[in-house]
Amino acid sequence: MPARDTHSYFALAFVENFSLKDLAPAYPEARRSARELRYTPSDGGEVFLYPFGAAVFHDVTPERRNEEMERLRRARPSLTTQIIPEELTLRESPDEKAGLVNGVLVIDRLTEARSEIVALTVAQSASMEYYEKLVDQMFARTGVLVERLEKSGTVSLRTRPLHKFIGEAISTRSEVFTILSLLDKPDEVWDDPVMDRIYAELRSEFDLADRYTSLELKLRSVQEALELILDVARERRLILLEVAVILLIAAELLLPLLKLL
Repeated sequence: MPARDTHSYFALAFVENFSLKDLAPAYPEARRSARELRYTPSDGGEVFLYPFGAAVFHDVTPERRNEEMERLRRARPSLTTQIIPEELTLRESPDEKAGLVNGVLVIDRLTEARSEIVALTVAQSASMEYYEKLVDQMFARTGVLVERLEKSGTVSLRTRPLHKFIGEAISTRSEVFTILSLLDKPDEVWDDPVMDRIYAELRSEFDLADRYTSLELKLRSVQEALELILDVARERRLILLEVAVILLIAAELLLPLLKLL
């Protein structure tokens, strides 16, 4: 029986995004591309750092992983402790059919390009979970505003918080679409038919397409609801302004009469 090599991919997604250019000086041994920083720790394995705020550890022991995390925190002192984990096990086995078997990714041979694609997909999944929690919070906040409008028929006159909330929704929507690059197939996949199929199975295993669609719909719903609430608030402010103008005109008309009295 051919030897089987098992590999582990462990991803952590952070609240903050990374600037690979700013991180590069802290990792002189790393190879930098537009998509990632990639380097090998002294005791083996691989570490991938992505601009959307994710780190992936390939065959890195927990002890070494903690050391690399400390190194990252020294490079980014403002990094928060809020993280989202994701894991995947990969097995090299030339005598088995490539694909996902009981949650384990099986391929005939793990190349450098294939490892990069696997790490990217696991990182995207971890980051998606962070955005899902963020959007669920935004959805709940929007629900409170809509419930108030439903019960009282009115909203607060303050529009600045609504403007900021709308900006937050638009920014999150843009980040999910552009920074995560969920809709862009990696170039390495086009030249590797086996990995092309594996890449599709990985995305299916992590439900990336469906999760992205769900996020997009929720964010669009939040944005539309907030814009409606903003319109109501503006209309209410306009009515109050019109009432104030009418009162001023009435005061100007009444003042001369009061003086005559």
